[in-house]
This record gives sequence, structure tokens and C-alpha cells, in this order.
Amino acid sequence: MDFTLSEQQTMFRDMVRDFAAREIAPLAAQMDREADMPEALIQKLREGGFFGLTFPEPLGGLGVDTTTYGLVVEELSAASAGVAVMICVHNSVGSYPIAMFGSDELKARVLPRMAAGEIAAFCVSEAGAGSDAAALTTAAARDGDHYVLTGSKMWVTNGSRARYYVVLARTPGSVGHDSVHAFLVERDAPGLCVAKKEDKMGLRCSDTCVVELDGVRIPAANLLGREGDGFKVAMKALDGGRIGIAFQALGIGRACLEASVRYAGQRIAFGEKLWHIPTVRDKFADMAARLHAARLTALHAAWLKDQGRPHTKEAAMAKLLATEAAGHVADEAIQIHGGFGYTKDYDVERYYRDVRVTRIYEGTSEIQRLVIARSVIKELG
Repeated sequence: MDFTLSEQQTMFRDMVRDFAAREIAPLAAQMDREADMPEALIQKLREGGFFGLTFPEPLGGLGVDTTTYGLVVEELSAASAGVAVMICVHNSVGSYPIAMFGSDELKARVLPRMAAGEIAAFCVSEAGAGSDAAALTTAAARDGDHYVLTGSKMWVTNGSRARYYVVLARTPGSVGHDSVHAFLVERDAPGLCVAKKEDKMGLRCSDTCVVELDGVRIPAANLLGREGDGFKVAMKALDGGRIGIAFQALGIGRACLEASVRYAGQRIAFGEKLWHIPTVRDKFADMAARLHAARLTALHAAWLKDQGRPHTKEAAMAKLLATEAAGHVADEAIQIHGGFGYTKDYDVERYYRDVRVTRIYEGTSEIQRLVIARSVIKELG
């Protein structure tokens, strides 16, 4: 069993690490304060191919494997998790449904534009439908060779920047998974409105919005898969998305550990550097071990996806372990920094806020446990 990264993977990771240190990290605190991202940085991300990471080369993308994609997300997240989630959503849940379930004509028209940097978003959650995606109420009424969509979506990452939205909706008056459909909706569709940008605790430079659909009329050709495939489309997309979120959490966790070691090497307490104190060393050992175990789980899930093998359980495990490990590491980083860690003068305060949502979006920790338990019972019961 070889755990060594390939030469290409190592080179790609190092290139992204250098880019993130040079172009993203110096802006991270400012972007957090202003809850915005400079268009100049987004353009550099376009030029660097970040919006086409997972897209096939014939469609203008880089065609990287899932492991390489995860490494990229980790490096971006260590600099700014808000930047990382924009790239992560675009390359996974925002585009995967089109790549896997869109018609050939739709893929040929849309995917090259996405790979070039026209941003994608994923619209599932509603005020009354978060973890319970099947409870959504956004309606999709068939009208000849069109569908008419009416409803409101919440927590839409990339909501105000997106050109394309993958939207889940159901047949009016129906219940159950079989009545849920997935569609591609474009930003200029009459009746689509970005109604509100959320004022969030963390990931503040990433836009999270309410998207209103008021009688949005779209061609039937924008249906992804067949009628009734919407829930399947979402679950397939989330399998890959959860691997990305695992690596996002790992990047934040690694940044917390690195910042804590640097601080402990400078801070003097009881006449010696903080990192000589046994209780602090114990924290470092535990932080490093938790992140390492979670990283191995995430790499295994990525490898399974690249092999075309089932990975629903492993993706859920990766997200669960990585996000909970990173949450613990961020908390310990604050503790090591003491009062300084509770101020915005130190990056660990931002990391602590940023990492919290990783246990919520793309399936809460509780949902990941349900997914894992369901698989275990099926395998062993």
C-alpha cells in the first residue's frame, strides 16, 4: 500500500501553496472584515485554472483527479476558507450534476464556460428543508416544452456571483423523492432574484444568499437526468462535495496547528517557551494525530472516487472525521493562544469561526452518522 503522492500531485500542491501564500493569505483578514472578495483575486483564480480543476481537458478544464483536487482545496483553505468554498462548490455540487446528468448539448454549451470561470451554485436548502432535502417545497410545473419554477432557496454559496444555478424542485402538490427534479437555471432567467446576502459568522468573503424563483420559465432541455431524478442527482453530487469539505476542514485545521506551533515558539510563560510546557506538547500531539487520521480517511475516499468505486460511506466518514477533528484543533488553537487567540489580531480567531460551518453544510455531522450507520447495517446486518 503506497501512500506517496505522485510527482504531479506534489508539484500541483506546491504550486497552489505558493499561489495561496502570495495572492490569498495577505488579503484574508481584510476579506473577512469586509465580507467580500476582490474581483481582481477572482480573475487571478480564473487565470490560474481554479474554476476548471475537475472539468475534462476537452472542455477547457484541467481534469485533475479527486486526490489532487482535495490537495488544492486544502491549500486554499489554509489561506482563506472563504475563497476555498467558492472554488469547492463550483467544482463539485455546482457543476457535477450538469456533467453527469445534463444532455450532451447542455454540457457542450455550459461546461466550457464554467471551466473558464463563469461561476456555478447549488440550490437545495430552503427555510423548511435543510438536512431533510426531500421536504423542499419549491415547485416545478410542466408547461409544454418548458418548466416554471416557483420558490425560495436559502444558504446558496456563490449566490450573488453565480451565472448558473443547479436547482432542486418538485411537482406541485406531490410528496416523496420521486417527485423531485433537478434543473439548470441561468442568472438572466426572468423571475430569478438574489434577494439577500447573509451576514455570516465565518467564511465571510464567500457570498451566501437567498435566491428567489418567481415563475422562472426554463426550457425542458434544462432538466438534469429524467423527471424524478432530482434526489439522486443531489445525493451523487454531495458524495463528491463532502470529500471537498473534508479537505477544506483539513486545511483550516492545519493552519491552526501551524499558527499554534509558531506562537508557542515565541511566547514565554513560566520562564520558558510555551512549547516546552508538557500540557501544550500534549495538545500538539493530539491535534496532529487527529488531523493525520482524518487526512488518511479523506485520501481514501478520494481514491475510491477516482477508481469509480462506491464511496458514499467513505465520503461521509471523511467529512465527519475531518470536520470534527478540525473543530477540536481550532478550539485548542484558541486555548494555546490564550487571550490573544480571542482577538481578531490573530488568525486563529478567524479559523475558529470559519471551521464551524463545516459540520453543518453539505450534510451535518448528524446526517453523516446516519449515512454511515445505514451503510454499516446494510453491510453487516
